[in-house]
Amino acid sequence: MTMDCPACGSPVTLEVGPDRPLSTSLSDAVLAAEEDEQIEVTRDCWDCGWHETRALRVASIDRTAGDETAVERAALIDEIADELAAIGCVGTLEETLAAIREQRETDSATTDTDDAAE
Repeated sequence: MTMDCPACGSPVTLEVGPDRPLSTSLSDAVLAAEEDEQIEVTRDCWDCGWHETRALRVASIDRTAGDETAVERAALIDEIADELAAIGCVGTLEETLAAIREQRETDSATTDTDDAAE
């Protein structure tokens, strides 16, 4: 994220500190912060000398657990995509796609039958 100097319009540097390496991004500092921790952010324009320091205090941290099913599904989709990318034969890809569609139709028919029985 680039910011422009409010005084002259030149790009400004952004440093997060004072106890963090110069390469630390603001988002990394916020995500690593503990509750009630203060994060200092300094912006400097090296063209005109404009300077600003802001202090951010983390008032509270709310964490939510991820959806394990969604995470597992995403990992499986990535694995499937990697496997498919490694297949060089178009015929094999076509057979794989046909098998997937057949499985989806079978699963759909089973679900429709189960719903009708209820």
